[in-house]
Amino acid sequence: MATVVGANRLELLQISEAVAREKSIDKEIVIEAMEEAIQKAARARYGAENEINAQIDRVNGDIRLFRILEVVENVENPAVETDLKSARLDKPDAEIGDFIADPLPPMDFGRIAAQTAKQVIVQKVRDAERDRQYEEYKDKVGEVITGVIKRVEYGNVVVDLGRAEGVIRRDQVIPREHMRQNERVRAYIKDVRRENRGPQIFLSRTTPEFMAKMFEAEVPEIYDGIIEIKAVARDPGSRAKIAVTSNDGSVDPVGACVGMRGSRVQAVVSELQGEKIDIIQWSPDPATFIVNALAPAEVAKVVLDEDNNRIEVVVPDEQLSLAIGRRGQNVRLASQLAGWTIDIMTEAEESERRQEEFVAASKMFVEALDVDETLAQLLVAEGFSDLEEVAYVAPEELASIEGFDEGLVGELQQRAEEALDRKNREAEEKRKELGVSDDVAAIDMLTPPMLVLLGEEGIKTLEDFAGLTADELTSKEDGILKSFSLVNDDLTDLIMQTRVKVGWLTQEELDAINAGEEEGAEGEATEGEA
Repeated sequence: MATVVGANRLELLQISEAVAREKSIDKEIVIEAMEEAIQKAARARYGAENEINAQIDRVNGDIRLFRILEVVENVENPAVETDLKSARLDKPDAEIGDFIADPLPPMDFGRIAAQTAKQVIVQKVRDAERDRQYEEYKDKVGEVITGVIKRVEYGNVVVDLGRAEGVIRRDQVIPREHMRQNERVRAYIKDVRRENRGPQIFLSRTTPEFMAKMFEAEVPEIYDGIIEIKAVARDPGSRAKIAVTSNDGSVDPVGACVGMRGSRVQAVVSELQGEKIDIIQWSPDPATFIVNALAPAEVAKVVLDEDNNRIEVVVPDEQLSLAIGRRGQNVRLASQLAGWTIDIMTEAEESERRQEEFVAASKMFVEALDVDETLAQLLVAEGFSDLEEVAYVAPEELASIEGFDEGLVGELQQRAEEALDRKNREAEEKRKELGVSDDVAAIDMLTPPMLVLLGEEGIKTLEDFAGLTADELTSKEDGILKSFSLVNDDLTDLIMQTRVKVGWLTQEELDAINAGEEEGAEGEATEGEA
């Protein structure tokens, strides 16, 4: 661009047009960059203290230089100020506070001035090009784009997108995929960020959304909205599961995605470097959906825990390895797809566990209610598992058990209440021995037996309790209160309220957090409906 400074007037306009065309930016931006470059060179010539303005005629390319002066009463800096008398020689109606443009003679640029001007123009054009790239790609997040691999640096792939460059970071490349220079590649635009070094376009080939877009391109029914992709889970380069449903009863969603002789799914598999894809029929019923998601394994029984978003799946002994998959892949992908935590056990394990639970519950009733083993086993067989159920259930429900009369029911419920009182008194004494504060004991949801377990884990003050998370209390593996039926959301609310009590949060901050979560949930629901 050094030719700009030595160019004749018409060449100046021709150069600006050529640069604008090459960089896909507005010609006006290039001319303004030239004007700024000329201004900078002129300041170097006439003195940096001067306020100089350059104008390039958009029709004939004439360059005009002006020194801008402010009209003041008493001139203190002649470089930028002039008095009223001098100003009125050029502009008869000038007043104090006006600005006048004092023409300067044309100048020849020296080598250093030319180099400075070139740098200014190059920088301005580069900034304009970056702005154009950001504006062009920021609204394309979520689209699939095709580019040519420019180079591979330390596992990161730089892709020429035509009017910009994107990067596929190492962790977004499908494992064992060979990326070679000058090959064409398709990728999902994951993020576009404006940074100091220019807009950064981050691409991905491992994100689940990329696979969903591939199916949309191969299956016209998805593009037309007849078939809807409900969820995708991927182990990139190895295996994936995609859940689909049909909005038209006459269209089989799984068959449509597979295609004639598997042509449609095979096209996606080829793009994803041989990734095995399970296409699954989505169902609004979580149990049915999870059974489908665990295919090809057969499921004998499922038990849902909706409060904690967990599901217990029982499979035949010979199906266990198939259900779990190599290195737990099958159950992990099914869990991601459904959004539920899945616990898998064999029929033999379930039978053994049920037997242990039956024996433990029977023994507890024998000791707590002072009844014989047969009566205790009868209670367990009818679905009673703890003293609270016996004490507070409607008497008619107990009386409906064969061999139970009104007198026996009344006696059993009285003994259950007495056993609970005794248990709570003992737990309350133990709680005090452990040093669990009365403030913690005053929390409504926590019973004396729960307080004992908390105290044994060193949770003794409100601050200790406020520092917990719901998972630390209810996790099936190591939750402090895992033996109690508690709801995660309720516990989270309780912990957050405790944080307000101890001064870690204000009520206003908590309300703002809750409002944000509600808006997020509404947004997700709206997206799901769409």
